[in-house]
Formats: sequence, C-alpha cells, structure tokens
Amino acid sequence: MGATLAVFIASVLTHNIVLVYILGLCPTIGVSKNLNTAVGMGAAVTLVITVTTLINWFVYNFILVPTGGQVISVLIFMLTIAASVQLLEMILEKYFSFLYMAFGVFLPLITVNCTVLGATLFMV
Repeated sequence: MGATLAVFIASVLTHNIVLVYILGLCPTIGVSKNLNTAVGMGAAVTLVITVTTLINWFVYNFILVPTGGQVISVLIFMLTIAASVQLLEMILEKYFSFLYMAFGVFLPLITVNCTVLGATLFMV
C-alpha cells in the first residue's frame, strides 16, 4: 500500500506530465472553463494515453524491435494514437453526445497532443 501511495504522489507532484514536463497545455487550458467538461476531457486524455501506451509498448517490443523496425516507431505510434482518438470520438458521439458537443474542436486535438506521444516516447 505504501509503494502505491508513493507512486501516486510522485506522479501527481514530481512526474506530472502537464505541470513538470509542460506537455499538453492546449486541452488543459482550453476546456477548463466548465468543471464537467474539464473532468470529461481529463478522462478522455487519460484513457487515450493509457490505451495507446499499452498498445505501443506491445507493438514496439514484440514487432518493431524483433524485426529491426525502430526507425518507423514514431510513425507507428502516431497511427496508433490517431486510431485510438477516432475510436474514442465515435464512442463519445454515439453514447455521450453532450460531452462530444462540449469538447468541440478539442477532441480531435488529442491526436496531436504532445502529452500522448510524450507518454509513449517516455515508455520506449
């Protein structure tokens, strides 16, 4: 339990991707006028970061490294991120239309958010 708490505190205070590494400020600032929208965007970005980092880890370690394809890793990472955001956008439009409308232009911007790519590149 103590180790889990230490990891949580470290990721919130000392390894925070937005506050320490200054990555991904556009969605952080852009949708922070309304608490519900900000929480929704935070959940969406967290979901995309988690899913794409897991997928990219498997792709990198089990496909790119054994075949010597590390040269195209950033391209593969970006394709995975774009596909994940498109899937999230379709799910939000179908099941959470109020969030989809509230995000507006900021939802597709998750694709080019350097936080998502930064988390994947920190993983490699």
